[in-house]
Amino acid sequence: MQFHTLKRTHLNKRSAQVGRGGKRGKTSGRGGKGQTARAGHKMYPEIRDMIKRIPKLRGRGKQSLKSFREPFTPIHLDTLERAFAPGSTVSPETLLSASLISRANGRLPRVKILTRGALNKKLIISDCSLSASAKAAIEKAGGSVAK
Repeated sequence: MQFHTLKRTHLNKRSAQVGRGGKRGKTSGRGGKGQTARAGHKMYPEIRDMIKRIPKLRGRGKQSLKSFREPFTPIHLDTLERAFAPGSTVSPETLLSASLISRANGRLPRVKILTRGALNKKLIISDCSLSASAKAAIEKAGGSVAK
């Protein structure tokens, strides 16, 4: 064996660079432009925290802070005029049995009585919220409001 007779096991080929991102060209694993693409970049903690929060903030529209409380189910005076006899009690239970409201998630919904139409019957209202004008119309017809 002499020095000029030695042969390589593998051809004379440069090894591929590792850890440069992508196909080792252009940005070379540095992402896009800006602060993070520069050499020696250092992000301040408040910027980093905001960037980390972005995925959590995604997909939340303007309704994200909406209350979890169920909204009122509106019932109008003309509906009460048609559905109830004089002197009867109006409550969420009686409205449910008269099929004027339906259960929300298995529970009785919150009911608010609003002024649309006229009321000529004496009714007793309980466990319902009322608008000020609806309360006045009920009391004017001779009815009462129990809390």
